[in-house]
Amino acid sequence: MKNTARKHFTKVWLASAISLMISNQVMAESQLTQLIEQALSSDASREQIYAQSQALRSTGIASSTLADPTLKVGFGGLPVDSFKFDEDPMTNISVGLMQKFGRGSSLDLQQKQTGQQADVLAMQVQVRELEVANAITQLWVELGFLQKAEAILHKNRQLLSEMEIYINTNYSIGKSESQDLLQAQLQLSRLDEKLQTNHQLQGRIYAQLTEWLPNLAEKKSQSIKALEWSTLNELLNTKANQETEFYDLLKSNPTIKMSELAITATETKVDIADESYSPQFGVEVMYAYRQANGMGGQPASDLVSAYVTMDIPLFTDKRQDQNYAAAQYQVGAAKSQRDVLLRQMNAKVNSLLVDKSNLEQRLSRYNHTLLPQAKDRTRAVERGYENNTAQFNDVISAASDELSIELEKQRLFSDLDKTYSNLAFYLNGFDYHVSAPQFSSSEQ
Repeated sequence: MKNTARKHFTKVWLASAISLMISNQVMAESQLTQLIEQALSSDASREQIYAQSQALRSTGIASSTLADPTLKVGFGGLPVDSFKFDEDPMTNISVGLMQKFGRGSSLDLQQKQTGQQADVLAMQVQVRELEVANAITQLWVELGFLQKAEAILHKNRQLLSEMEIYINTNYSIGKSESQDLLQAQLQLSRLDEKLQTNHQLQGRIYAQLTEWLPNLAEKKSQSIKALEWSTLNELLNTKANQETEFYDLLKSNPTIKMSELAITATETKVDIADESYSPQFGVEVMYAYRQANGMGGQPASDLVSAYVTMDIPLFTDKRQDQNYAAAQYQVGAAKSQRDVLLRQMNAKVNSLLVDKSNLEQRLSRYNHTLLPQAKDRTRAVERGYENNTAQFNDVISAASDELSIELEKQRLFSDLDKTYSNLAFYLNGFDYHVSAPQFSSSEQ
């Protein structure tokens, strides 16, 4: 009767533990997406980057505007013996304006280049979004695993407590030795230590998540479910026949887009350097007021002067030629940097796909071999216990091993989700949707 009761307890407990683990897989993908969107909407770094890009655009408009005209006021031809303005007809009070113009189309090109540099900085907003999405997903997946591990540790503790009672009962009637009881008590203490470590790790992850989600600590009771990665899988399916070439997908990554925009900006810099060979013009207009009379006794006429200035770039080998060559080298360097990034990211994607394939193979082994074998062993030990050919502690040990294997499988699931998250970072495969930062220059 006792054997039947214990067997029933073990089977019911084991089934409920695994069922709880599967149904409580820590958070639906839609819930995670909502948290990511919430985090991005309030991310101060996105606003900072966006504000910097807007500041650069304003700087570009300012730098492309003609320099302010220069006002020139003074006098000339003043006799030093009397310092009178009406004594000598050469004496005049002058007012003039001087204005310089840009070289060729250099001002328009400077505005264009600054706008392109602002686009590079604005693309950094999307890079920041991917970084935040990946960081939150990595932490959230690990949190999910820790919650599953906590549930299994609690159930294992219940099993070991039951076994301790069983050994203690046998020890009191002389059927067990003291070392068996001490061993059971030691296992319980070790489980308590693992639970404490688990709580510490969970608390640390919640603390890290509050960088983006300050109110997340109030949501510890929420459950986390397996992620689907529908968008990412669609992207990967488009490359099913090209296992190692992901350059076309990587070009949608904001980091690569930044490199492309940087190339465009440096090409505009070449155009600006080319305009340095054009002359720079200036205009100067002067009006001179005279108070003295002329030689015929009549009031001397006021004077107007106008000048056009032009600098001529004659010696270009040391300045213009070198600036132009430097700009061209910068274009080559920017293109090389883009190519290096593409190769590095393509290699990283292929590395992650190797991890993904191996994790999926290992999960298949757990589902089709290890877990079925563990379940068969548990049932066999239970039958032996019913027939008095196995001890109760054998039943507990088999059930505990089955749960440990289930936990190992969940660890692989979590590692697979982390691999998917890293792939989504490189291939722009997250499902979140967030509006552009809103930042006004009047904000304090």
